[in-house]
Amino acid sequence: MTVRVAFYIDSLKTGGAERVTLRMAQWCREAGHLPVVLTRRQARHDFYPLPEGVLREVEAPDPAWVAALGWLGFPWRVLTLRHWLRRNRIEIAIGMTTLPAIKLILAVWGLPLKCWISERNYPPAKPPSLPWRLLRWLTYRRADLHLVQTHQTGDWLRRHLGATPQLLLPNSVSWPLSSFAPHVDPVTVLDPCLRQDDSGTAGPPPALLLAVGTKAFQKGFDRLVRAFALIADDCPGLHLVIAGLTIKPYRGRDQVADLQSLLPPSSAAMGRVHFPGVVGNIGDWYSACEMFILPSRFEGFPNVLLEAMASGCACVACDCPTGPADLIRDGENGLLLPEAASDLELANAIITLHRDALLRRRLGQAAQHVREEFSDAQLAQRFVEALNG
Repeated sequence: MTVRVAFYIDSLKTGGAERVTLRMAQWCREAGHLPVVLTRRQARHDFYPLPEGVLREVEAPDPAWVAALGWLGFPWRVLTLRHWLRRNRIEIAIGMTTLPAIKLILAVWGLPLKCWISERNYPPAKPPSLPWRLLRWLTYRRADLHLVQTHQTGDWLRRHLGATPQLLLPNSVSWPLSSFAPHVDPVTVLDPCLRQDDSGTAGPPPALLLAVGTKAFQKGFDRLVRAFALIADDCPGLHLVIAGLTIKPYRGRDQVADLQSLLPPSSAAMGRVHFPGVVGNIGDWYSACEMFILPSRFEGFPNVLLEAMASGCACVACDCPTGPADLIRDGENGLLLPEAASDLELANAIITLHRDALLRRRLGQAAQHVREEFSDAQLAQRFVEALNG
């Protein structure tokens, strides 16, 4: 039986939740269902290409009088969403991330359709404002199904919000990794002069320490930059690349400028920390790097770590809530540091891997087993079985 499925999310900009939303929509389409992705923001904000056969719609803009009301216009927005669901005869609606999930639960109240929701970060690590916390407490227990990425997140939702039933659905990895615009060649990011030795002849290419993310604080990039500065003198051939940060301000902050300001002018790391921006060919960067690092303060289930491990990278991650410990077995397929690892602990892990090629190779080879454990086919089957149930 064909099911009309709506995925509701704020936008399709860069980010893990956005990418997973499209992957789930693709699973629906491949299973013979009719998926549509509804966003609050216009399509001009989209980064990821829409899978074939997946419809894309945008919520109607607020009338001027509703926009002028601010928060008080929220009931109107809920009613508008409810009207859209009825008009499109949606049978299962899935809210991705906290605010869209709350709004969706309110919109489907009393309608003959199922409502699923999915938190994409460990909830207590990034609490919403008080009004949203209250609404979350009132609404989450009314969802028909909670898609949770880890047992830890599921336990928290169950204890604090009565959020049941649940389906454990970690992120998947589709191998080989997809590639799309913008295509940024790792070689072009590094200035050609970096390949010259003191005599002016070509030297070996720099070794790359790679980190990827769109939110600098969450990903702990400040910790990483400080740690890299500690070892820059001892590892003159190592360069740090932080991919994913846009040139646009994030919540009023220039993330790149903030990170650059952490380097003293006299630091040996100056000129060796690179920000290529958003890249669509991320697989090329995993292939080019010597090691991958994820010093996050919190996660949901880190796509970039999963992809790096699938690519055979030697990986270092902090044991933040949640996800890294579900992927890395310390010393076996990566290095897992304490959640509150100091800058020095990060630096020591980096320098250990940089100086031990055999260790990097062993960890990288073992890491590739995530291709099977978190395969797209396996997790798609789990999702579609719930959809058909």
